[in-house]
Amino acid sequence: MDTAACQPGSQAAATIKDECMDSLATPPDHIFDASLSASLQEMLRCGLLTPVFQPIVDMNSGVLIGYEGLIRGPDNSALHSPLQLFELAQECGLSRQLETYCREVILSRFAELGLPGKVFLNISPESLAAAETEYAQQLEKLQRIGLSPQQIILEITENQAIHDYRHMRDVLQRCRTLGFQIAIDDLGEGFSSLRLWSELRPEYVKIDMHFIQGIDRDPMKLQFVQSIQQIARKSGTITIAEGIETEGELRLLQEIGIHWGQGYHIARPQAQPASAIAVELVTRICRNTALTRAGNQRGFNLPTALKLLRIVPVATPDTATNAVYATFAAEPGLEVMPVVRNGIALGIINRFQFIDRLARPYQRELYGKRSCTELMTPNPLTVDKNTPLQDISLMIVEAESHHFSNGFAITDQGQYIGIGSSQDVMREITQMQINAARYANPLTQLPGNVPINEEIDRRLAAGMEFKVCYCDIDHFKPYNDVYGYLRGDDIIRLTGDILARHCVPGMDFLGHVGGDDFIILFRSEDWESRCDSILAAFEAAAPAFFSEADLASGGYLSEDRRGNKVFHPLVSLSLGVVKIDTQRHYSSYQIASAAAEAKRQAKAIAGNSLFVERREFK
Repeated sequence: MDTAACQPGSQAAATIKDECMDSLATPPDHIFDASLSASLQEMLRCGLLTPVFQPIVDMNSGVLIGYEGLIRGPDNSALHSPLQLFELAQECGLSRQLETYCREVILSRFAELGLPGKVFLNISPESLAAAETEYAQQLEKLQRIGLSPQQIILEITENQAIHDYRHMRDVLQRCRTLGFQIAIDDLGEGFSSLRLWSELRPEYVKIDMHFIQGIDRDPMKLQFVQSIQQIARKSGTITIAEGIETEGELRLLQEIGIHWGQGYHIARPQAQPASAIAVELVTRICRNTALTRAGNQRGFNLPTALKLLRIVPVATPDTATNAVYATFAAEPGLEVMPVVRNGIALGIINRFQFIDRLARPYQRELYGKRSCTELMTPNPLTVDKNTPLQDISLMIVEAESHHFSNGFAITDQGQYIGIGSSQDVMREITQMQINAARYANPLTQLPGNVPINEEIDRRLAAGMEFKVCYCDIDHFKPYNDVYGYLRGDDIIRLTGDILARHCVPGMDFLGHVGGDDFIILFRSEDWESRCDSILAAFEAAAPAFFSEADLASGGYLSEDRRGNKVFHPLVSLSLGVVKIDTQRHYSSYQIASAAAEAKRQAKAIAGNSLFVERREFK
């Protein structure tokens, strides 16, 4: 991080350029474009690389966290793109020199502009290891330009494989000791992203833009990012989404819980970026956050670790084993006792294991006056008070078996406040499942009328913009009469599956009113194209439920109530959509009535049909 080298005309800059020139004088064995090589040489000689900075914001508050420092070659040149620039440097054998030069230019300019917050600095594993011997000089240079290591996040790129993880961990530990923090760049791309995360334990992970762009339209990408967020939450890692380009992506990422974000939708990389985020964007981010919290209110009311909190006697490392024994004897209902020091749970003493151990010959005499830590189970499961019970249940199932009987420590902002019981977790989750089943449709297991109305009321209270789509299968009753209710149930299940595949989890809500009627509450921006895809999928799947003769004739005969033979077309799907105006106040009953009318209009159209009510309903 030689900041002096960033100044054009400086001795340090000249030294780096001379090194580049020397390397260029002896080309590698393979052939590269001589004209581009000369261009790179010219850039290094004249200092033509330009640092640019892309803001990174907090996805909950819109607060500016800092910037990623990037580099650009001259405009309108073949080496303007950093990808081409570094590929050429690799061919020329100048990767480390170019990388060092870029970091120094970025840091120097960051300090010169007086930009707030942190700066994310790309660094390859090779350069990070090579710089290890120059830490003292680097700190001095940082101090000279007015920066500290605490402002710098070293963003490890995956353009090279790491073969010696132990050595890299040692290098990163020394970096952390000096005050630097660590991020992994482009998680999901490269050599071994997940192993890199597991081995290096970074403070930050940046999710590759491939998985961010279009996430609101791609269930696979959504599943990947949700999995990453789940791992991050359990490991205490901050997630950063790269490449956010649309409002839909931004909003869904906020709902998933991604911590920070960057991308063109937030701000483009600039040579002289603003020192604050645009007020309009901050307002929009805060509004999305408020809507997400309101929209998830039912989720917030579900039990968390705090509901299971138990206050029990606590031991410390100075507590003697005899004192713990006396406490257990005085409190027959006490099953575990945590050992806590400075607000941190060090271990759990299990009553039955403890007493069983001391009941053996001479054990009481041997351990009685010693610290109780010798008989505790160290490293207990620890959860924050706001952790959902579903997450705690998963932790217990995945943990070693002794954690089930020991329970878990509950913390508030990292400080111990009590314990929780695994049996209580299972009891609460069982009750939640019973309650969910009570209101679910037994055929599709989708939410029924009660949760549908609750969801509508909740979205209305939150001021959310959404569309109500009433879905109904046409000519279904005569189909049941002709083919039987079992085949009819198959079509209903098929319809539920198709609808579910075209809803965005976390944004769209799917419910089963009953019979062949379904409700979708859309928040995804491309809801209309999703409706078209639903109709296409149903049309493609429906023929499998008819005989060849009925398919050939385009329908089937059934008897009406008077015994007359009536011809009915093949079943089709009708979708009636109503847009909800957030400026008006409606009840779930008004909305249900308007959606039913839109469905009636759709059913008046032959075949698979979509009707969107464009008028404002009263």
